[in-house]
Amino acid sequence: MEESESTPKIRGAFSARVVAEIGTGTTKRKTVQSFLYYGEENEDGDISLRPLNKDNVPYGDEQIVSKDELLDSFTPELEVYTNDVFPAMRKLGKILAKADRQRQLGNTFTAEMEYDKALDIDESNIRANFGIGLCYMKRQDYPKAQDIFNRIVGLNAAFQKKHKHLFNEFGINLRKSGLYKEAVEFYERALEFAESDENLFFNLARAHAENGDRKKALKFVRKSLEINAEHESSIKLEKYLTQKKKLPEV
Repeated sequence: MEESESTPKIRGAFSARVVAEIGTGTTKRKTVQSFLYYGEENEDGDISLRPLNKDNVPYGDEQIVSKDELLDSFTPELEVYTNDVFPAMRKLGKILAKADRQRQLGNTFTAEMEYDKALDIDESNIRANFGIGLCYMKRQDYPKAQDIFNRIVGLNAAFQKKHKHLFNEFGINLRKSGLYKEAVEFYERALEFAESDENLFFNLARAHAENGDRKKALKFVRKSLEINAEHESSIKLEKYLTQKKKLPEV
C-alpha cells in the first residue's frame, strides 16, 4: 500500500478471503478462497477496487468501498503489489504510451500492434480499446471498428469522467466516418453517466443531423442550450437546423 506525502492517496494490492461450505452431511466441509484486487483512492476519498487478472493488472468494473470497509474486509498485500502488480502495470503503461504516441504521429499499423499487446494483457483496457478503434476508423476498416464499438459500449468504465477526452474523440470519429447509428448509440450511452453535459447533447444532436433526422437533432441541441445557453457550437447548429441550411463544420 502506497501513500504520497504531498497527496496521501491509498494505492496497492489487497486480498479478501471468502469462506464457503460445500457438500452435505458427512461430506460437508469448508473451503477458503482468496481474491486479489488493486485498490486506489478516488477523488471522493473512497476506494476503487478492481480484480487482478492472471497478468497482475486490474481489469473489469470497479467496486467502490469506504476506507473503513477496506480496513475491515481486505488485507494489504505489499509484497504482491511491489513484486508483481506495480511492475505489470508499469509495463502496460509503457506499451500504451508508445501506442498513443505512434497513433498521434499517424503510424497507424505500429500503433495497432502496440494496442494489441496491451489488449493481450488486459482485454478490457479502456485506452487500448479506444485507441485501436480509432486506428481502425483511420484506415477505414469499419467491420473491425464496429467490433470495438460493440465492446466499448459494454464497458461502464469507458464513460467515466477520467476517460472523457477519449470517448469524445471516439464518438466524433464515429460520426466523421459516417457511422451515424453507432455515434447516436454511443452518445446515448455516454449520457447515462453524464446527464448534464451540454457537449454530449450537442454531439448527439450533430450525429442525428448528419443522419438526416433534423427533428431529433433540434430536440437534443435545445437540451444542450438548456444546460448552457451560451454554448457557441449549439447556437450555431440550432440556427442551421431551423433555417434548414447546410450543416456547418464544427
